[in-house]
Amino acid sequence: MKNLLSITLLLILISCSQPSNDQNIETPIADSWDAEKRVTELGLELPQPSSPVANYVNAVRTGNLLFLSGKGPNLPEGGYVTGKVGLDLTVEEGKEAARLVGISQLAVLKAELGNLNRVKRVVKVLGMVNCGPEFTEQPQVINGFSDLMVEVFGEKGKHARSAVGMNALPSNIAVEIELIVEIED
Repeated sequence: MKNLLSITLLLILISCSQPSNDQNIETPIADSWDAEKRVTELGLELPQPSSPVANYVNAVRTGNLLFLSGKGPNLPEGGYVTGKVGLDLTVEEGKEAARLVGISQLAVLKAELGNLNRVKRVVKVLGMVNCGPEFTEQPQVINGFSDLMVEVFGEKGKHARSAVGMNALPSNIAVEIELIVEIED
């Protein structure tokens, strides 16, 4: 009887520790993870990073941290995803725009580091969503970016994050995202 109770408790603990469906992205052990290979497996084509149009740079390194300037959702055919999420765009369209920003930020990382495997950890994300005052689903939109970071970097892609609404963003882009990563020497 005691063994049956122990087994039952063990099964309950195991079932309670399983991730929910919305967090069920498989992430193998960080040491064996290959971000470069994952980019290829995901079929991502990293574009040439856009050049800054003013007096700033795409990234600044201080110590082992790399701070990336905010980027918008570049369309592969040129231009940006524009409009206010919740008014002009659906949450799903906003989420896809955030994923496009992720691809742009990966391109900046690759250009700066030469190899995405030099990313030790995605540390902090600031996601800004162009939306109206009544819109409250900013986290769901920025999940498009966060999910991509975990798909590419595994456990190292999980990060601290802020997802906020903005009255307006430059050129009416739907999403702008800043990124801080820790890098390997």
